[in-house]
Amino acid sequence: MDREERKTINQGQEDEMEIYGYNLSRWKLAIVSLGVICTGGFLLLLLYWMPEWRVKATCIRAAIRDCEVVLLRTTDEFKMWFCAKIRFLSLESHPFVNPKSIANKISNGHAVHLTENPAEDTSHEMNKYSQTQSQQIRYFTHHSVKYFWNDTIHNFDFLKGLDEGVSCTSIYEKHSAGLTKGMHAYRKLLYGINEIAVKVPSVFKLLIKEVLNPFYIFQLFSVILWSTDEYYYYALAIVIMSIVSIISSLYSIRKQYVMLHDMVATHSTVRVSVCRVNEEIEEIFSTDLVPGDVMVIPLNGTVMPCDAVLINGTCIVNESMLTGESVPVTKTNLPNPSVDIKGMGEELYSPETHKRHTLFCGTTVIQTRFYTGELVKAIVVRTGFSTSKGQLVRSILYPKPTDFKLYRDAYLFLLCLVAVAGIGFIYTIVNSILNEVEVGEIIIESLDIITITVPPALPAAMTAGIVYAQRRLKKVGIFCISPQRINICGQLNLVCFDKTGTLTEDGLDLWGIQRVENTRFLLPEENVCNELLVKSQFVACMATCHSLTKIEGVLSGDPLDLKMFEAIGWILEEATEEETALHNRIMPTVVRPPKQLLPESTPVGNQEMELFELPAVYEIGIVRQFPFSSALQRMSVVARVLGDKKMDAYMKGAPEVIASLCKPETVPVEFEKVLEDYTKQGFRVIALAHRKLESKLTWHKVQNISRDAIENNMDFMGLIIMQNKLKQETPAVLEDLHKANIRTVMVTGDNMLTAVSVARDCGMILPQDKIIIAEALPPKDGKVAKINWHYADSLTQSGNSPAVDTEAIPIKLVHDSLEDLQITRYHFAMNGKSFSVILEHFQDLVPKLMLHGTVFARMAPDQKTQLIEALQNVDYFVGMCGDGANDCGALKRAHGGISLSELEASVASPFTSKTPSISCVPNLIREGRAALMTSFCVFKFMALYSIIQYFSVTLLYSILSNLGDFQFLFIDLAIILVVVFTMSLSPAWKELVAQRPPSGLISGALLFSVLSQIIICIGFQSLGFFWVKQQPWYPYSDACNAARSLFQNSSHVDNETELDARNIQNYENTTVFFISSFQYLIVAVAFSKGKPFRQPCYKNYFFVISVIILFVFILLIMLHPVASVDQVLQIVCVPYEWRISMLIIVLINAFVSLLVESFFLDTVLWKVVFNRDKQGEYRFTTQPPQESVDRWGKCCLSWALGCRKKTPKAKYMYLAQELLVDPEWPPKPQTTTEAKALVKENGSCQVITIT
Repeated sequence: MDREERKTINQGQEDEMEIYGYNLSRWKLAIVSLGVICTGGFLLLLLYWMPEWRVKATCIRAAIRDCEVVLLRTTDEFKMWFCAKIRFLSLESHPFVNPKSIANKISNGHAVHLTENPAEDTSHEMNKYSQTQSQQIRYFTHHSVKYFWNDTIHNFDFLKGLDEGVSCTSIYEKHSAGLTKGMHAYRKLLYGINEIAVKVPSVFKLLIKEVLNPFYIFQLFSVILWSTDEYYYYALAIVIMSIVSIISSLYSIRKQYVMLHDMVATHSTVRVSVCRVNEEIEEIFSTDLVPGDVMVIPLNGTVMPCDAVLINGTCIVNESMLTGESVPVTKTNLPNPSVDIKGMGEELYSPETHKRHTLFCGTTVIQTRFYTGELVKAIVVRTGFSTSKGQLVRSILYPKPTDFKLYRDAYLFLLCLVAVAGIGFIYTIVNSILNEVEVGEIIIESLDIITITVPPALPAAMTAGIVYAQRRLKKVGIFCISPQRINICGQLNLVCFDKTGTLTEDGLDLWGIQRVENTRFLLPEENVCNELLVKSQFVACMATCHSLTKIEGVLSGDPLDLKMFEAIGWILEEATEEETALHNRIMPTVVRPPKQLLPESTPVGNQEMELFELPAVYEIGIVRQFPFSSALQRMSVVARVLGDKKMDAYMKGAPEVIASLCKPETVPVEFEKVLEDYTKQGFRVIALAHRKLESKLTWHKVQNISRDAIENNMDFMGLIIMQNKLKQETPAVLEDLHKANIRTVMVTGDNMLTAVSVARDCGMILPQDKIIIAEALPPKDGKVAKINWHYADSLTQSGNSPAVDTEAIPIKLVHDSLEDLQITRYHFAMNGKSFSVILEHFQDLVPKLMLHGTVFARMAPDQKTQLIEALQNVDYFVGMCGDGANDCGALKRAHGGISLSELEASVASPFTSKTPSISCVPNLIREGRAALMTSFCVFKFMALYSIIQYFSVTLLYSILSNLGDFQFLFIDLAIILVVVFTMSLSPAWKELVAQRPPSGLISGALLFSVLSQIIICIGFQSLGFFWVKQQPWYPYSDACNAARSLFQNSSHVDNETELDARNIQNYENTTVFFISSFQYLIVAVAFSKGKPFRQPCYKNYFFVISVIILFVFILLIMLHPVASVDQVLQIVCVPYEWRISMLIIVLINAFVSLLVESFFLDTVLWKVVFNRDKQGEYRFTTQPPQESVDRWGKCCLSWALGCRKKTPKAKYMYLAQELLVDPEWPPKPQTTTEAKALVKENGSCQVITIT
């Protein structure tokens, strides 16, 4: 039965989950109810926090197909639990639906999957999704997605639209006619309303959710306990602090919900026209759209309310909401395979593959184009949360939890404090029982120890540093939507950069052209705009092969196309609506050269003859456009010169791709050498090609022809050379990152050699470094996958004479001293195709390549995300900086994603920079490091505060005394809160240093720091406590003035019995209070470190002033007692000599604490370890140094345990050590690595040297 009970949904996807079935059990429910009453509701809270326990405590296991409740668990590293209730969707109640018609409709493909097999048995299809007898479909909702029970797969599955498993042929044949009203109603019942509903929760709901946080429940427990102990003032302070914290939290959460709601509300309800089966046009609300509806795109444009595939006409769309690119994109209709000359076979439609034919939800259609009065139509493929925008919103609404060592260690640390509290708890009970204290008193005092050890103010204190860092980032133009990530940015040790628009300027400048004549390259030409070239095919290709359009009279489109078109100086004209309606076959777009460029025609005598001169007007009409596709790396158009019978096909794109589609005899022999020369210099090269089409190709045939039929057998025409300049600040920023030992990686969609050249220019790859290009080939014709290794300088040279001396390649450290280091560093470069092959067939090589991979070219958006994941798998903390265009996935997946675009696509990115410059990266890392150190500093301080106060109370409990209410209040409010909130204000250090802060609290230096301070503070407190008892005047004293002497003598006859009922006013209490008050200030100063991550603490003026005022105040009331203050704080009068003694104890305490923290820990340990680490840095060549502090902690432990050798914790470090002694690495030039054919599961490989 177990197999029946546990299934997996969303298999192989990011949100893959295990699913278990449960039914409600009444007897279990009764027991839980009793437990809730007995625990005063605490059990209910526990079950509220733990969905897994809640379900298991109230339900029994059941088969998934018959269960009432499902329990879901994510399969990722977080293993999070969710539960959902099974609901029923009744099909009988619907007026349009009767059982017979249901069978037909579902067989038409509109239940869980829109099926493609018309011959499929309808009754089987019917049973697939519903129980035939009751006509009810079982489903549950999780994270805004409905999962329906599917009888075929015996599992729950989410409702898919036309975006999966539907062929391009069937989109035209089955779906282009539209839906009947009955079918539409039935689908609406299943798919629900087409809206991305971001409900803004009511303040009450948010309040309940926030208040039921375990932290606030603990605070509530503390407040109740303190109130019973008559400690009202601090209880009130904590209540006020909690209310402020809850209100600010509610405000920011609600503000984010409102912002998100407003973002998706723009297109939530608009009126749209849809075509029905009988060709009637019906106007409905966009919320009623379902997959399969044929939507009419209005002339004046609209905001798309769904994802739809274009089947008629052309649209110009602004997709900045999704991609971050504000450049308008031309969308053409999906090619119809049934009328193609060659045909595309049964190609399946996919919104990703066919994105040039898909209109995405939330994008703005600016203009539409159509011919012969036909409507521009699109078939709805996805609605609601299934759309691209819906998925983006879901990723914001339900983000993946951030896994960071600091937060895991924080919980571990709290557990340690709880354990310490447990010891105090037991000690207090035992001590109180031995001293025959009342039961009520014992309970209150023992529980009080817990609230002292685990400080309720801790989360507020931890948040303060992050809030201040967020505010400082805002000042330098970096906006953050995920504040918890600021700390993580302090750990970044590798940053990936997009190239175009990030490292280099956005636009490209035309450097020149190099034409081909008689299969030979001519000399490069700078000026394209001249009379000699005006009628050449080369210029005609530049004039027509683009996706430019006029929007409100202004030419707009891809920046590269714009530069190219501007260079030739031609004019673009688009047909008006009236012209399109008048003529059946008018060209939609016409381009022509300016009159001054055309050679003048012979003057004619009489005016009437001018009619015959019309052909002298030279203009070209663009008949059909095949838009640029990043997968194909090319675009093409079909055009016709006015008066010509035959049409022309023009194509432009990546030179390697264009050359492969041309007749080999038209491609010059020196093509590869010329291309390499340009790309090595960092130019972006585009190739052009052309061919005359057959005269039998009519205008109508061209409209339906597939691009494969056009894009072959072309004549190679030459190259366009574009220059992409580096941004001014790029080299300096990268140099700063390198100095700080932060690795930099380039991820681009551009050509490999161009990317390598830019990497060299900007200093990412140094001049003396070697570049190894990994060219991976997939398995083919029974042969296994293989990788060919080339050295960049010898890429096109023959294997007989390698340009690189193979002896110079191995990177090995010969001498340990830094002076005579002779090292050759190496970098791997590869393109997207090779990267995919390596991921699939060479899994054991992936970590090695990640360690030295620097240039990744021709990378698709999903490959960028895979690269980030691969780097994270070897324990790098990865930052990603991109312009948001196609980096959304990568920006979200990285530990710190920074978008340089302020457009809506940046909602996916945790950070957005106002200035489109990579100088924001070092700023973010600096602030991240400062915030991280602040978090450590605050955590250490709060831990010390807990332990100091805990020890003070434990010492006083031993004599059945305690700190007074106002003493607690003074310590908790005046000292702790003031110090915590001001110590967090220290700004970041002005430059990035090579050291990195430790990643967790459980690291050598931090543990040493905390433990050493605990020992020092406990030592000096104990000294004061026991020394006061040795004084000659103890327990009697007449050292104060006569009036007080009398009081002191009478009250101290026996120190155990005081006039005050709670035995607070005694010498021990006063001594412990003064010493501990100073200790809080001493550790605050000791922990407030400056360099190398934060500004020195004396630059934090608020902190300095607060500490000085508190220090002076405590010193004043200690040396010069003020009666009213003594009365409030319940301090007793002690001899002046003892006051001086306490001052000496405090001064020695301060000296020892600061000496240990600043000199011994920072100067001796840190620097010794860091210097040793510097050697490690050279030893590991390109990866950053080991985490000195963490490593020191591990060394200490290993030394204590007697084991000398410990492998580094981070995988990349361990790997670097391994590769140092690997004679086979890096691969030699002109060698090949083959995947082993038999052992596929672990992706192992063998190296074969090709001689």
